Amino acid sequence: MPDYTVKNLRESEDMAPKFGLAPDMEARFPAGDLGLEATGVSLQRLAPNATQPFGHTHKTQEEVYLVLSGEGRVKLDDKIVELREWDAIRIGPNIMRAVSAGPDGIEFLAFGATSGTTARDDAETQAGWWNGQGAGV
Repeated sequence: MPDYTVKNLRESEDMAPKFGLAPDMEARFPAGDLGLEATGVSLQRLAPNATQPFGHTHKTQEEVYLVLSGEGRVKLDDKIVELREWDAIRIGPNIMRAVSAGPDGIEFLAFGATSGTTARDDAETQAGWWNGQGAGV
């Protein structure tokens, strides 16, 4: 039996409506659909000028965000980094992060290695951490 799984990421459930984040945010977490054991992946979309309503860190996991379309900014602790289509950014553990879309919105993939724990157990969130403007909240 082959050891691979194929899944169209747009066919994974959009979790944003369950948490009251739609329509400004779309978040698909296909790890279960793909049978992932040591890797995390998500497909995320933010509407034009929308900002993720929380920041988050990971205890052990580093992440890579790959911008598929649009542009925006990511706040990393107190630094803001501009992102555009096909930019990839690595974010180390313990860095608070949140993404804000530009005027055309932003769509990106987020990848991480779970280091033997679930992504949910490894993450800590902070509601309202950034409003998408300047460096402050």
